[in-house]
Amino acid sequence: MKIKNYLQYIWLLFAAVMVGIDRLTKWLVASNLELNNTIHIIKVGDTEVLNIYYCLNNGAAFSKLSGQTILLIVITSIVILGLLFLMVTKRVKRPVYMAAVSLIIGGGIGNLIDRIFNNGLVIDFIDFRIINFPIFNFADICAVCGAGLLMIMVIVDEVREKKKKKTEEQAPETVDGNDGKS
Repeated sequence: MKIKNYLQYIWLLFAAVMVGIDRLTKWLVASNLELNNTIHIIKVGDTEVLNIYYCLNNGAAFSKLSGQTILLIVITSIVILGLLFLMVTKRVKRPVYMAAVSLIIGGGIGNLIDRIFNNGLVIDFIDFRIINFPIFNFADICAVCGAGLLMIMVIVDEVREKKKKKTEEQAPETVDGNDGKS
């Protein structure tokens, strides 16, 4: 029994752990903080850097598609099912790609659970104010990191492939072991 044969399932277990962490953090916030209230975590002088701010979001990233709950549930479900299919059928082979896809799956499921069981509302609570960034949650971190890792690896692989082709084109051709030298 080689672990390589089951690696995709280990990464899917990782995705499930990410969902668990997301659910736990959202539960802790909702249980210990009133809606639209803040806990200051990091403050430098008068500047609030990082806060826990309990709010609800009925849209996607940056509040896009606000109020489009059914559409968001359908799109998220299709993406998750597609990625699960790719993992289970072993079409995602490299561990770094498995990690990226698992993060996207975990993040997607975390927010999908909110949308389905919280009247279309997602619990957000991480308020990084120093750069005036939208409030987000652990599932968002997973999905964004997974998507970022996936994009970086696709670009890296594309660059490597182009370099490989260029090197092959520049190498002298050999015919029957003869490199063209006398």
